[in-house]
Amino acid sequence: LKVAIDGLSVVVNPKNDWCKAITVAQLKKLWNKGSTVKKWNELDPSWPDAEIRLYGPGPDSGTFDYFTEAVNGKAKESRSDYTPSEDDNVLVQGVNGDKNSLGYFGYAYYSDNQDKVKLLAIADGADLSKAVLPSDETILNGTYKPLSRPLFIYVNKKSFEKPQVREFVKYYIAKGQDYVKEVQYIQLPENHLKEAPQRLTEALSAK
Repeated sequence: LKVAIDGLSVVVNPKNDWCKAITVAQLKKLWNKGSTVKKWNELDPSWPDAEIRLYGPGPDSGTFDYFTEAVNGKAKESRSDYTPSEDDNVLVQGVNGDKNSLGYFGYAYYSDNQDKVKLLAIADGADLSKAVLPSDETILNGTYKPLSRPLFIYVNKKSFEKPQVREFVKYYIAKGQDYVKEVQYIQLPENHLKEAPQRLTEALSAK
């Protein structure tokens, strides 16, 4: 059941004055499994001859799964020689403490740490002039690609037979949008709001 929309943020240190945007191809070259890229100038000759220090979610994270599949084209196919953490605060501190760092995590967490990291625009093609920064608007309308993603809850069919689970899920769907913005995810557009209730009604009527 779709409940919200989120984007992923690619960030660098605020003192990084050479990189404002990056292409998906450059991200793939950097993050792909077996990547040997070590320095910024291996991505762009105009960038410094300085070692990139990478930060990102651990492999058990849904953010890791989505980023890896969207950027590298295949789930779990990521380089492993980076600093992983399931705690986004650790990632923020790592990027904030190193001028040559680069990391990624959810857009909602970037919103709380805008003074500590610098956001990069993402170009889906080779033209960096067409790179798009994540925002509520660009994530919602899909122009921030491929790092916009829907968020779901998954309801186990057997558990759904329990009255308390049904009531919780009904409440979640009916009232969830009130809390989405509060936790800095992006509310579903009007034309998507009926999808989850319709699926829920179908599931209820099937029992």
